[in-house]
Amino acid sequence: MNKLVPRFIEKYKKEIIPYMKKEFGYKNNMEIPKIKAITVSTGFNEEKDDPKKIENITNDIMKITGQRPVLRRSKKAISNFKIRKGDPVGLMVTLRKNRMYEFFDRLISIAIPRIKDFNGLSNKSFDGNGNYSFGLTEQIIFPEIDYDKVDQVRGMNITITTNADNDEEAYKLLLAFGFPIIQKKSKG
Repeated sequence: MNKLVPRFIEKYKKEIIPYMKKEFGYKNNMEIPKIKAITVSTGFNEEKDDPKKIENITNDIMKITGQRPVLRRSKKAISNFKIRKGDPVGLMVTLRKNRMYEFFDRLISIAIPRIKDFNGLSNKSFDGNGNYSFGLTEQIIFPEIDYDKVDQVRGMNITITTNADNDEEAYKLLLAFGFPIIQKKSKG
């Protein structure tokens, strides 16, 4: 049985590899940076004592990513935030391979265009090692979420991990996929 290949894998092979070779002068296809993983995480504080709310957040992330998130617990007590060691503080899911590309496609094609007054994502959110992180303020931009069944609007953090050597390579890679990063101004 032949499996459907996500369209972003096809795009990477047919369009992005030749573009990156031309742009950076790579000799070997193995040198070309690629997206390794996408991590989606969300934190919570008031909900930590309510298992029903944690289950709602889990279901929302599961619908969005297609994968069950892992419950993250506090490693130490923080009295100012009324957190004890071992309290649940968030949920996280790491996507790889086909699920990652399918999520990335839906994020770019469907979810981000639904953000109100969207002007592009910051080009300053790279970490220096070719990874890009950004936050979304509401989960309802994803069509998988039924707005009528949402108990509370929640945000999430998304990190795109690449194997690029530097931020410039990662920036060009994400732009080639059509990721809506604000264009850097050229010098000169």
